[in-house]
Amino acid sequence: MEKPPLPYDDDTVVTPDSQLCSLAGEGSQEGVVEPPARDGWDSKLEYFLAQVGFSVGLGNVWRFPYLCHQNGGGAFLLLYVLLMILVGIPLFFLELAAGQSIRQGSIGVWKHISPKLSGIGYSSCVVCFFVALYYNVIIGWSLFYLGNSFQYPLPWEECPKHGNTTVEECTASSPTTYFWFRKALDITDSINETGEFNPVITCCLLAAWTIVCMGMFKGIKSSGKVMYFSSIFPYVVLLCFLIRGLMLDGAAEGIKYMFYPKLEIWGEVQVWRQAATQVFFALGLGFGSVIAYSSYNPRSNNCHRDALTVSTINFLTSVLASLVVFAVLGFRAREVAMLCVTRNLEKLSEQFSVGPLDRDLLPGFNISDPSSVPLEAYRDWFTAHGAKVPGNLTDCSLEEEMNKGVEGTGLAFIAFTEAMTLFPGSPFWSALFFLMLLNLGLSTMFGTLEGILTPLTDNFKVLKRHKTKLTVFSCIIGFLIGMLFTQRCGNYFVMMFDDYSATLPLIIVVVFECFSVSWVYSADRFLDDIEKMLHWRPPVIYKYLWKYVCLLAMLGLLGASLLRMCFKRPTYTAWNRETASEVTLDYPDWALAVLAVLIIFATLPVPLGYVHSTLRNRTRHNSSGIGTNTRGVYTKCSTVECDTPVAALLDEHLERNGIPKGPPSPLAEENLRLLPQGEGVEDIEDSTGL
Repeated sequence: MEKPPLPYDDDTVVTPDSQLCSLAGEGSQEGVVEPPARDGWDSKLEYFLAQVGFSVGLGNVWRFPYLCHQNGGGAFLLLYVLLMILVGIPLFFLELAAGQSIRQGSIGVWKHISPKLSGIGYSSCVVCFFVALYYNVIIGWSLFYLGNSFQYPLPWEECPKHGNTTVEECTASSPTTYFWFRKALDITDSINETGEFNPVITCCLLAAWTIVCMGMFKGIKSSGKVMYFSSIFPYVVLLCFLIRGLMLDGAAEGIKYMFYPKLEIWGEVQVWRQAATQVFFALGLGFGSVIAYSSYNPRSNNCHRDALTVSTINFLTSVLASLVVFAVLGFRAREVAMLCVTRNLEKLSEQFSVGPLDRDLLPGFNISDPSSVPLEAYRDWFTAHGAKVPGNLTDCSLEEEMNKGVEGTGLAFIAFTEAMTLFPGSPFWSALFFLMLLNLGLSTMFGTLEGILTPLTDNFKVLKRHKTKLTVFSCIIGFLIGMLFTQRCGNYFVMMFDDYSATLPLIIVVVFECFSVSWVYSADRFLDDIEKMLHWRPPVIYKYLWKYVCLLAMLGLLGASLLRMCFKRPTYTAWNRETASEVTLDYPDWALAVLAVLIIFATLPVPLGYVHSTLRNRTRHNSSGIGTNTRGVYTKCSTVECDTPVAALLDEHLERNGIPKGPPSPLAEENLRLLPQGEGVEDIEDSTGL
């Protein structure tokens, strides 16, 4: 059931597709067919779960713990919280308030502020499409591993054998590494070697797009219901893993190692860049999905409280995921270290069997029973006497194993998967883990796709009338283009899209968003709009955060990202079959050209939108003669005799739409006076959705 139109003021009603009030008075409303009401969330909980589900994604599980571990542990957490408060929450609040106030998708919101800024919304749509292409491939991988989890033993627990010989590539690496690179991806040695399509992963990708299409079939009416499970279930799984992980030997060392603060990292620019980037992506800024979801809210909804709550939950989820990851990886590191102790004690026993050794070199523990030897006892003995004993004994360091930080697919499909094989009842934990990844991915995919569909249907009436067909068509196109990632070299393209197709364009989008609201539209005026909407005024600190802190921070992040790309040739991590190890390779020239095309294609709508609007204004001015000010600057008229006469615009709009003329409402005149001067009624209709 559709929601009724939402109140703008106490006695005025706006159409759901516009921020302008009725252009005609009460006497002219007879016989006028009202446009269909905009959909709305069935409950506040449904909306809240959707926002949390979109912002909390795979990055919280496999990127944040790695960054925290590699960049100073507790010191990185403090830096992350600081940037979240100064930059993340203000920008998140800005997007929530803009979508809820204007009740349009990203294209309509920025077009409402100024038609010259409509390109910002189109850039958001392009980036959302790029992200959706490769993100659904990761969901397909999760489906593949989920399907393989229902067998015992798990297929990645042991190396396969050809006859009586163990596969050499697996022996030289590990069973989980071999299964990921050879069985799941069947990967090539470089991005230059394309290889044929992987039929199993292609089927998994088709299944992933089918699930997304079914979830989005009726827009937020269907995806909102799915969120009750996909947003809550990952927390249940994380809590189960945390309880199980804390009972494992080595979990305390893993958690301690992660959170140990190294305050000296605050002086490194690279750490600030990574923390700002993580804040930026963790909240989903610039995608347009936050704006799209909030546009279905009642105008009286407290979006300021939502911004604080969702941001806090996002951060706490990242901390919870870090606790889980490092508790499990601490257990894995201790197991690897104890295997090292066993191998060394076997060598030591062989030395004793060959000939007598100096009694002073004898350890104080029982070398015939390696399982009873504490890791710390062995390390103390090795530090004192290891170098004096023949046999090339090695140190067995838990810290060294923990230093092998892994992120992304390496964490999810190799390191964490290997740790789960050591759990009792490993198939159960494996199925639980990959079902969690599946739901984390789906909730983010729903938001990403909504960031494409909502702006398009809001601004193109033909698409709005056929939104279901548009959803199905988008999923089909996404699957067909996404087959690029199911080739044997597909993982390299996933890394390319993940690292470069979204980062720079999204930063540019958010820079323009922040500049548009705080300087073009005016931060004071935006706070006035929020005050009218919420019936209370947000703290004035937001004005200065938007105008200076956020804008300068995003410009700094943009500059740091550009410098990094210019001075360091982009690289990727490839799997070498002969050495059974990962190697870092430079992207070939053709791949760099693809990167450049992706970035340009995603950012091009911003200048194109400005040029198109400017040329259109001049054409309208020359052809109609309406308006004398073509600068597109927002000015407030004091009388009806403006540069763009209100009465003329009203009469032209009513005549074009066959509406009987009547006295205009005062609020309608006031809204028209706030529109850019020098535009004809066609531009006003385009910018308002009338």
